[in-house]
Amino acid sequence: MNWSWKMNAATLSAAVFLVASSFGIAAEDGTSSRTRPSSNLTGRLLLTGSSTMAPLMTEIAKHFCTLHPGVEIEVQSGGSGRGIADAQASKADIGMVSRTLTDTEADLFAFTIARDGVAVMLHKDNPVQALSKQQVSDIFTGRTANWKDVGGRDAPIIVFAASTMGGSTELFLDYFKIQLADVRPNALVDPNPARIRAITENPNGIVYMSVGEAERGARVGAPIKLLPVGRVSATSRSIRSGNYPISRPLALVTKDLPKGLVKEFINFSLSSQVTEAIEKFDFIPYLD
Repeated sequence: MNWSWKMNAATLSAAVFLVASSFGIAAEDGTSSRTRPSSNLTGRLLLTGSSTMAPLMTEIAKHFCTLHPGVEIEVQSGGSGRGIADAQASKADIGMVSRTLTDTEADLFAFTIARDGVAVMLHKDNPVQALSKQQVSDIFTGRTANWKDVGGRDAPIIVFAASTMGGSTELFLDYFKIQLADVRPNALVDPNPARIRAITENPNGIVYMSVGEAERGARVGAPIKLLPVGRVSATSRSIRSGNYPISRPLALVTKDLPKGLVKEFINFSLSSQVTEAIEKFDFIPYLD
């Protein structure tokens, strides 16, 4: 899972305009091509990239294929970096990217469909209720190795980190000003469900992960909790309000301006028809 996303303001505005205008063309019968089923639509799409986005895009793909039985869509994770590289190399029709694009990735067309955030997660029985930016940095770089040094019990800190330079990793490292080479994990875990399992099985563990997926895990009984950041609760509500400082866009990227089946699918992913799916995975619709 990996992610970076850029496009200067002018380029992004143009891309969004194209989505709104050329993607949502009104038909003669007054309906919109954005919502009107097309029984003749056929073909195959490959989406690769962000493991955070993969479950959501799988759900969206199922809805799309139900409307268009002649279409097959395959969704593969592997990190935002893979999604970007595959899109640039035309190995995938669409890349899934859970971060902002960098300057070197500005050649891609990016379409943001939702928002998410990254938070530090502990076992719910860990007495620590908050950590400062410096404390988080010290823990993940090995300078602090016992919970008693940050107000917890006398127990070793078990640090978990992602095995790939994914979107959550990039966002986490950037916010806490940590260099990847300085991270000292006890174990590497991917994807997000594995991080929840790691903390569930290790009450002295600490990891970073998607806010939305962590909320969903807690709702079904996982013994986990997310720490606030800068006194702001790590919740979907905080991300929606714009107050949460470690948040990110979830975007679909393409090498060229979308057309044909790619355009139809991205169009669908930007429509109100996927709002329920986005909220089901505890993400926030981009334009809510």
